[in-house]
Amino acid sequence: MTSSEAEKTSKYRAYELNDAAEDVEPVEDTQQEPASRTKDFKASLERFKHVDGTPPGSAQAGSESTSVHRSNRKRALAEDDVKAETSRPSSSKKRKRQSSRYAPPSKYAHLKKLDDILEPDLICVFVGFNPGVRTATAGHAYAHPSNLFWKLLHSSGCTDERLSPEQDVDLPRLYSMGNTNIVDRPSKDAAELSKTEMAAGTPVLEEKVRTFRPEAVCIVGKGIWEAIWRWRYGRPIKKDEFKYGWQAEKEMMGRTDDWEGARVFVATATSGLAASLRPTEKEAIWAPFGQWVKRRRQERAEKK
Repeated sequence: MTSSEAEKTSKYRAYELNDAAEDVEPVEDTQQEPASRTKDFKASLERFKHVDGTPPGSAQAGSESTSVHRSNRKRALAEDDVKAETSRPSSSKKRKRQSSRYAPPSKYAHLKKLDDILEPDLICVFVGFNPGVRTATAGHAYAHPSNLFWKLLHSSGCTDERLSPEQDVDLPRLYSMGNTNIVDRPSKDAAELSKTEMAAGTPVLEEKVRTFRPEAVCIVGKGIWEAIWRWRYGRPIKKDEFKYGWQAEKEMMGRTDDWEGARVFVATATSGLAASLRPTEKEAIWAPFGQWVKRRRQERAEKK
C-alpha cells in the first residue's frame, strides 16, 4: 500500500469512528441504581422505534442524513483512489528502445575493418552499409544471427544452399558473387554513421565497381541507395522517385568510356533491426534478383 493510500484509509476510518461516536449514547455511570438504568435504557430505545410519517427533524431523519453523508464520503474516497491509481504509470508498458546516434570512429577503433570480397568480372557485388560489431568481431560478412542476408540469398536463388557467414570468402569461386560496403568502419548500426561518411563512400564504391566490373550491383538497403542518390544529385531522393528492384539504365554504376557500367538492383536491408517490412515482403523483393543471378550463372556455365 502506498503512503497516499494509507493516508486515505486512515482518514476514512476516522470518519467512520466519528460517525459512530455521534450515534452512540454516552455510557452511564455503572454505579447507578438498576431501576434508573432500566428506565434510561427504555427511553433510549424509543429513539429507534419506527413511526410512519416521521417528520424531517426526528431522530430517524437524522440517522438517514448521517447515513447519506457517510455514503457520499465513501464514494468520494473511492473516486479519489481510482484517480490515483489511473494516474500512476503502468509497469506493464514496455520501454521504448532508444535510437542510436552518431558515434565517432574512435568508439570502435579496437575492431578490425572487414575485407572486401572482390574479383574481376563477377555476376554481382552486394553493397552493405558497413560492418556491424558482431560482423567485425567475427571477420565475416553479415555474421549477426538475426541478420537475414544468408537466408535471403538462399531463398531468392542466389545460392543453391544456405551458407554460413564463414563461407563468405567462397562466394566468388562458388557463385561468382562478391561483397563490399559503402562505409568500411564498424559500428553498432547504420545510425551511428554520418551522412558525410556515406556520401564520401559513394565515389569510393564507384571506383571499386569501375575496377572490378561486375555485371550488377545489389544495394542491400534503401538507406544506401538514398546516400548514393544524394551524392549524385545533391538532394534527397523523392518518395515517388524511389523504388525497390532494378533501377533505370542511367543509374548504372562505374561507367567508363569503354564500359557501360554495372546494372543496379536495390534490395531490402537484411539487418534484424530493419523491421519495417515483413520477412515475406523482403523475400518477394529479393526474388527477381535471385532469379536473374541464377539464370546468368547457368548461361555462363553453358558457354564454358
